[in-house]
Amino acid sequence: MGKSTTSNRSQSGSVRFVLRAGSIVFGLSAIALIAAPGVFNAFLGLATGPDLEWALRMIGVTLVALAGNMFSVSTRGSDESVLFSGRVMLLSAFALGVLTLVLPVPLTWFAIAYAVVGFAFSGAYAVALFGTKGP
Repeated sequence: MGKSTTSNRSQSGSVRFVLRAGSIVFGLSAIALIAAPGVFNAFLGLATGPDLEWALRMIGVTLVALAGNMFSVSTRGSDESVLFSGRVMLLSAFALGVLTLVLPVPLTWFAIAYAVVGFAFSGAYAVALFGTKGP
């Protein structure tokens, strides 16, 4: 386990905020995926069907777990675990944005907006982790 420093505490405070915000967004996405996967598919421009809707519901359940863990780490995690989670989420949010843009169908306004949200969270994690520190 690493030693906590003032810099780590300051950094982790910013990452904690982004993790909490991300947990809310993922939680809302999870609810949408579980409750109405067909609507989510339509917004993404995907043809819906029982197989894809079942898969999206499974992803929704997984997002519930991720959102809960993000919230837990943000409120109870050590500075080191918060920073580690922030680095993982920086990459994951960026990958989510990229994958959304390469959907195998023409892009919809929703897909573009969803990708922008992923890139925005990736950017927020980058700023929280690597942005300029105060004096």
